[in-house]
Parts: sequence; structure tokens; C-alpha cells
Amino acid sequence: MSGEVFNPNPTVFAPTKASRVAAFAKRNSLWLDDADHEHEEEDESNEPEQIDQDEIFELIRSISDPEHRSMTLEQLAVVSAPQITFDSQVPDRLTVEFTPTVPHCGMSTFIGLSIRVRLLRSLPQRFKVDVRVKPGSHQSEHALNKQLNDKERVAAALENPALVEVLEQCLSTAGRHDHDHSV
Repeated sequence: MSGEVFNPNPTVFAPTKASRVAAFAKRNSLWLDDADHEHEEEDESNEPEQIDQDEIFELIRSISDPEHRSMTLEQLAVVSAPQITFDSQVPDRLTVEFTPTVPHCGMSTFIGLSIRVRLLRSLPQRFKVDVRVKPGSHQSEHALNKQLNDKERVAAALENPALVEVLEQCLSTAGRHDHDHSV
């Protein structure tokens, strides 16, 4: 990663209060094993549980910004719940749109990769995720979107040890809410 700072003085926003998703996560966490659900009522249907916009936001809101590591993507208003949409025809297909803090942000690819990896690791495999920059928010919008949604390019990026190291640092805060009162 280059030492260049693309946005030396970003605007920082107060994070939203912990949402109802915290209650969901406690009782239906993607990280709990079946033994943790022993005392819950059995669901007679074999329908997969639906995941909504707030639950997806909860997964990505606390990812650290690669340039300003003490701040989250939520604090910088890079991600928000309204920027997450589900395909009305295919409920397991979702789009996560993010807004770089500046139109020339050189970390945009990395931010998108962080979002993609967090969701790949957290969501059931049935989900198809598209990660995109908000239209008009980046000078290389088309190329960036193409890169973020190309499986081969993502796989190649994840084979780069330097990128993976920084990615893991950004993702190390995902799911934590100790940033909630730091503004």
C-alpha cells in the first residue's frame, strides 16, 4: 500500500445506535453452532432464514477504513443501511453500494474488497453479493465496479500477502461496537 493520503481530513459522522440487529445476532448469530440453539423452538419449515438490510449493515458498519484505521466505514459515511438493496426477483441477491469520501479515493478498491470479504465470510453461500461505488461518487466508477465484481480479480487480490495483511487489519474491527461512542 502506498503512503499517500487521499483524504487527510475526512468528515466524521456519529455512528447509529446499535440496531435491533444486536438482539438478532445474540439469538440467531451466524457464528453460533447448532448446540447453542438447543433450547429454541424447532422451526418446522426448511425455509432458509431471511436476512434484511439492517443485518447486512451490522456486518459491515464497523469495518475500519484502510486510510483512517481508527475510524469505521460507518463513521466516515462510506456505508449506510439505505445503500444496501435486495433484488426483488431474487431475494438472495444483494447490492452493497458505498460512497468514497473523495472522488479520487485510491482506497476505494480496498474498501470494496473489505466489504466483499466480510460478507463472503459471514453470509450463507446462497447469497450473491454485488459491491459498487455510489453512482457519480468516484472518478473511476465503471472500472472500479468491474474490478470489485470480477471473481478472478478478487481471488488474485486475496493471494497478495501485503493486501491480505491490511485487509485483515481492517476486518479485525468488524462486528465490534466499541467505536460507537468515540465521536
